[in-house]
Amino acid sequence: MESLKIPKLRGGVIMKLRGNLNALIGVWFIIAPWAIGYSDQSGALWSSIVFGIIQVIVSLWGYDKPGWNSWQNWISAITGVWFIIFPFIYSLTNGEVWSSVVLGLITIIFSLWNLGSNSGSKSAG
Repeated sequence: MESLKIPKLRGGVIMKLRGNLNALIGVWFIIAPWAIGYSDQSGALWSSIVFGIIQVIVSLWGYDKPGWNSWQNWISAITGVWFIIFPFIYSLTNGEVWSSVVLGLITIIFSLWNLGSNSGSKSAG
């Protein structure tokens, strides 16, 4: 009787999941001006859209690139910092601030986690 083999989640799979979650956060920032209600503030609107697009691109481009030399994850971490400070620059309301700060912190954590991953945990394929 053959034993049932259950695949283990490899480090690379977890890293890709973090990258994909960061990309989803970027999508949120693209739609947030209309979903939360600050689309009438031109600066905040375009900042959210542009940095959201940057976040999506670098997160998907770098989702399988571990290590401290991954410029994509550095850019993702920087966009996370921007997501934290931009609601204060544009004087957004309390709910908008919290959404941005929490998702910015998650972005930074996931990006730094991917940066700290070693290339030995990268999954094949």
